[in-house]
Order: sequence, then C-alpha cells, then structure tokens
Amino acid sequence: MPSRVIEAVFLAERSRILASLIRLARSFDDAEDVLAEALLEAQVHWQTQLPTNPGAWLLTVAKRKLLDQRRGGQRRQQLLEQNRHLLLTDEIVGEDANEEAADDILRLLFTCCHPVLAPEAQIALTLRTLGGLSTTEVARAFLVEESTMAQRLVRAKRKIALAGIRYAIPAQEQLPERLASVLHVIYLIFNEGYAATEGEALERRDLCQEALRLSHLVNEWLPGEAEAEGLEALLRLIHARRDARVDAEGRLVTLDRQERSRWHDDEIAAGIALLEQALRRKQPGAYQVQAAIMAVHAEAATAAETDWRQIRELYRTLLRFERSEQVLLNYAVAVGQVEGWAAAEGILEELGELEGYYPYHAARAHCALALGKKVEARVAFQKALGLTRNRVEREYLSQKMADLVNDAGVE
Repeated sequence: MPSRVIEAVFLAERSRILASLIRLARSFDDAEDVLAEALLEAQVHWQTQLPTNPGAWLLTVAKRKLLDQRRGGQRRQQLLEQNRHLLLTDEIVGEDANEEAADDILRLLFTCCHPVLAPEAQIALTLRTLGGLSTTEVARAFLVEESTMAQRLVRAKRKIALAGIRYAIPAQEQLPERLASVLHVIYLIFNEGYAATEGEALERRDLCQEALRLSHLVNEWLPGEAEAEGLEALLRLIHARRDARVDAEGRLVTLDRQERSRWHDDEIAAGIALLEQALRRKQPGAYQVQAAIMAVHAEAATAAETDWRQIRELYRTLLRFERSEQVLLNYAVAVGQVEGWAAAEGILEELGELEGYYPYHAARAHCALALGKKVEARVAFQKALGLTRNRVEREYLSQKMADLVNDAGVE
C-alpha cells in the first residue's frame, strides 16, 4: 500500500486518537510515543490491506503498547482498573464512540489552552498535538529555532503536569475566559493553514480543515455562544475561496482577480447562516465582525461590485475590538478603495515602519503602485519578498517587481 495512503489515514485520525491516548496515559509524551509505534506497525501490516476501521486499529494497537510500556510499573494496576473497559476490549462503535472522541478532543483542546500556559505555549502545544504539526513546523510558524520550540513544548507539558491540571472540560464559571483562549488558538491554526509561513504550497488544507473541525466541535458542545458561531462562520467563508486562490500553474491569484465561480457556494451559504444566527444573539465580537466583512466580499457577484464603504465601516467597528497591525492594514486598504490611496498611505505612515512584518511592506507596495509611485512600490515589494519564505508568495512578489521593470524600466 502506498505510504501516502497511510499518511492520509494518519492525518485524518491523529487528533482523535492522540486525545484518547492522552486521557488514558495522563501524559503527552507517552501518548505520542505509543501512537508513533502504532503507526510503524501500520506501515508493515497495512501493506497488503487497509483495515475496515483504520482509526480503531491504530488506537487499539497504541493502547496495548501503552499497557506494555507500563507493564510491571506501579501505575499499571491503576491504569487497568480505571480503563479496563477501553484498554482490553474492542473499540467502542457508533454514536457512543463519536461522542467520546469529541469529548476527548475538547478536553485536550481546553488543556492545551489552559491559562497557566503563556499564549504562545498554548498555540504551540495545540498545533503540535491537535494540529499535527511537527516540532520543526511549529518552530517555523513562530519563526524560532527548532531547539527553542522543542524546549518550549517540553516546558509546556511539564507545567501542565506540575500544576496538576485536570484533563477536563472546564466548569461553567470558567468558560468565558477559557473559551476565548480556545477560539483564538483555533483561529491561529486556521491562519497558519490558510497562509503557510513557509513551504512550496500557499496553504496547508489539513490545518484549515482541522481548525474548521475544532470550531464546529466547540459550537456543537457550546450552542448559543455568539463568538464561537462567528468564528466558524468566518473560517467557512474564507475556506470557501480555497480553489480560486491559485491558478492552474500554482500561481497566487489575489481576491480581486479570482474566478468566483470556483468559490464554494454551499459553504458560503452555511457561513452566512451561521453569522446571521450569531448576530441575532446581540453579543457582538471581533469574529462576528470579521465574518461580516467576508460575507460582504462573498455576496458581491464581481470584484467591482464589492461594497467597500460597508467594509470600511466594518473595519472601523473591528478596530474597537482588536487594534492590531493586521486590522489596521486591512482598514487602510478599505479606506484606499473608498477615499483614495493617498488617504490609505497616510494611515500606513501613521503605523510607522514595521520592518519585520511582511504584510506591511506588501500593503505599502500596493498603495504606492496605485498612486503611480513605481520606484517606491518596487522597494516595498523587495522588502516584502525578503520577509516571506512561502514559494507561492515569493513568486507572486517577484512577478510584481518584474512587471514594474518591464512597464517603466524601473531599475
């Protein structure tokens, strides 16, 4: 059996299996070790035939390895007594299995996002465990050395163990604070998937789909939370455009040039329905506003019909919830579309020089280009090019610079 088939199965089942193993092992490292060993066995046993239920096969083998690992140890008897029905019998099937798997994933999600951990540790641990990124990939997402990230992950796991954090869904009174952290982490996982920090592809759809799955799971478990609904709506509306983001040659296609017939109308409809449901709750928040912006884009039949005035006002609203660099940059673009690019340039200048921030230089370049300042545009494109390590984005920026040279002989 081709290794890519085994890899696809593993990616699809990994988070569910790992969540169950961590609940049983009460250890991130032990769970990861036995799952890795089970995967090695799968690569041997699945060569001739894929099991009827690959996920159950992996989980069963990993559980047995967990017992073998602790055989003779002081914790083995306790582990057997607590989990005998799961460790020594066939896998639970049907609705009970799905419900238990969902609960395990939620427990792990809230554990990874526990406030005892710093925000960057929460994101890193969730990306590593539920997102399925390797330590190397998580390090790239944070723009740090792999050794630094490995130490950060070790410290996060140790802190969870030393603090005696329960592997559980939080009590009702703790939910508001804990839920905000969970939603933020899911959002960042999606962002890393949608615009991969580094690599050959523009996006990592496995991460986008994992973020969507986690977002939907939170909504199912916590119905009536407007911001949770807003986040899922936002992710669905963005993800609906995935097939139009690159052309047949793999080149980046910006939003204004995308073939809207390639957008997924069913997902857009689902996202808008979720957004409307959230807005009816009269509990406004940043994710709902961002989803509303994406809905305006989605509802325009062509780029020329986009209601930029409404988008500008929505960004003004968003700035009251989140005054980040990215929001200010997007607000500047909306202002440029409505009030002219000189006004947008003024907003960018007020931001100051964000030397290490790739989107800032890309925005400066597009603004300068719209104002006919081709030399300034080329300099800004060059700075942006030096800050991105994604091949698709680099090729796009290189082409924009080449076009400037060809059009005006800019040196």
